[in-house]
Parts: sequence; C-alpha cells; structure tokens
Amino acid sequence: MVPTTHVGSLPRTQEVVDFIFAREREEPYDPAAFDACMTAAVSETVRRQAEAGIDIVSDGETSKISYATYVKDRYTGFAGDSPRNAPADLKMFPGFLQRIANEGGTPQYARPMCVGEVRSRGQGELEKDIANLKAAMAAHGVERGFMNAASPGVISLFLQNDFYPTREAYLAALADAMKAEYETIVASGLDLQLDCPDLALSRHMLFTDLSDEDFVQVANLHVEALNHALSDVPQDRVRVHICWGNYEGPHCCDIPMDKVFSTLMSTKSRYVLFETSNPRHAHEWTVFKERRAEIPEDKVLVPGVVDTTTNFVEHPQLVAQRIERFVDIVGRDRVIAGSDCGFGTFAGFGAVDPDIAYAKLAALAEGAALTR
Repeated sequence: MVPTTHVGSLPRTQEVVDFIFAREREEPYDPAAFDACMTAAVSETVRRQAEAGIDIVSDGETSKISYATYVKDRYTGFAGDSPRNAPADLKMFPGFLQRIANEGGTPQYARPMCVGEVRSRGQGELEKDIANLKAAMAAHGVERGFMNAASPGVISLFLQNDFYPTREAYLAALADAMKAEYETIVASGLDLQLDCPDLALSRHMLFTDLSDEDFVQVANLHVEALNHALSDVPQDRVRVHICWGNYEGPHCCDIPMDKVFSTLMSTKSRYVLFETSNPRHAHEWTVFKERRAEIPEDKVLVPGVVDTTTNFVEHPQLVAQRIERFVDIVGRDRVIAGSDCGFGTFAGFGAVDPDIAYAKLAALAEGAALTR
C-alpha cells in the first residue's frame, strides 16, 4: 500500500484558537493552561489522523497562528506591519474579492516587518511542540511524524524586509537564523517539512511586475538560501511543499508547474509535496510524466490527492486514480499520498469543516489502499 500523509496544518479547536489570539493580542492568559491545552489538542489531532489511516502525521501546527508568521514570536527583529498584497487573480475579479472580504474570508493576523537583526529567541517553544507531538505519537501508536517549519523564502514573502540592504542579505540572515530550528526538528527524530509557497504563490502575490523567467531567478535565490540552511540536515529527512495559495479563487495567474519544476527539484529534500487535485493544477501530473528523466532518483513524490479548499469528500477510487498516475511515473516505492495543502493554514480560519477535513483524510487513506 502507498503510504499516506498530508501537508501539515489541521483545524484547531475553539479553545486553541482563543488561546492563540489572546497571546497574539497580548491579552492576559494563563501560560500553564495554554501549554496544557496545546498538549491535549495535539494528542487529539494525532488520534484523529491515526483513526483516519494517516501513516505520517503532524501536530497539525496546533500552537502556531500560521505556518509562516509564527516566526515573529520566536525570533527578534520583527515589528509594525507589512503591506497586504491581494493575489493578482483576486484583483482581476474585484467583485469576488469584495465578497470574500465581506464574508470574513480573509484571515486576520499580524504580519510585522523585519526592522532589525533576525536572531533566535531560543528553541523553547519548538521543543514544546516536539514533545507534544512525540508524546501523542507514542500514545496513539504512530511511528512516523513530521513537523513544519517556515522556509526563508516564505518568511520574506509575508514578513517583508525593512532592515537588510538587499533581498539576498535578508534571505541569508533568515537562513542563518532558521538553521538551528531545522536541525532541532531532525535531531528529535521527526522529519522536517519546509513550507515553500514562495516558490509559486509569490509569483502572483509579490512579484507581479516580473516576467516568469525573472521570477524563476528569484525563486532559485530562495532555494539557495534554503539549501544553505539545510547544509547540516540529512536530505532523506527533509520534505518541501510548494503551492500556489490555499484559497478558493480563480488562480488564473498561477505560474505553471512546468516553469518551476526544476526549481522544486533542486531543493535539498527527499520528499516533494505539490498540488494535483484542485481544478487549476490537476492536469499538471503530465509535467512529471513528460519530465521523468529530470526527477532525481532520490526524490519521492507526494502529490496532493485531496483538495483542501472545498467540502467535497473525494471518492476513494478517484484518489486511487490520482495516486496511480504517479506510481506509473516513478514506481510505488517513490510515491506517498498527500493533500494539496493544509486544512488549517491560519488559526481560526479554514474553508473546510473540521469533521470533513478528517473525512477527506480517511478518503485519502482508503484510496491509497485501493491502488494497484
């Protein structure tokens, strides 16, 4: 059977969300109660993943307000607010953009600027996350887990630079600062997942004035910084996730996978996670087929075989068909079934009902069991 996993974030309970936003807004809260809540919530999150049939689990990013901006709480140098750039595809349809804003479809959270030297405040919060995940795995009989971390590139996308002289200098500083976080995760026995939507999403969010070719050069700089930060991490313990933005929208400005394929393959990772279920990218499995010779032999493909922006629960036979396309390209031992993106990218915000998210994970596992 093809193993199963997902991208990382999962729906948080209201109690978790309330604690996270109390901390975010600098409101009074009991730190011991916060920690106890996170421990219990991670245990339940792992239990539900195991129950759904997921082989390689995460902590759901339970304690983090988002997959990228959590770094503002763990590193120095961030303050104020960064510009908010709506993706180019949403700007093309202002009526739809206004509608989702009116309906509360835009998550609210702080995005400070980088205004000083980026340095770690220590690994204390990370070590709590690791301990919670490992305890939950032991309690629920799960052998393999991973933990998410922000890539230097995605930090630079959401927490923009107002201190370092150049983008390259900012990326280098982020890589140096994040290096210990990456190494701590792997040293704990967990796999490390780097979230890298900057390699695709930022094309139509931040770099709209560039050509595709010029953007790829920027993305390659992001990979250079990432690979530097991973210089002392074994490649076979690293997962990299690329995406075009985990939101329902036109996505008609997304850069094609074919143009960022080489960039993705150049990451120092064994596992590459990518979207193949949503209507804008479902056809791009053919890129992997046509460019099979360019996929390094040590790469394992983790296609998203369930969507994360709608409440449809995929039929297991459809999931199996999606998996089998990639098995036919690289072989069964080099495919893991995953999700397009996370189900709880931002605390308290998600298009998919929490119970339906786990139903989708169960469909993912059922489909993997059906693969020939």
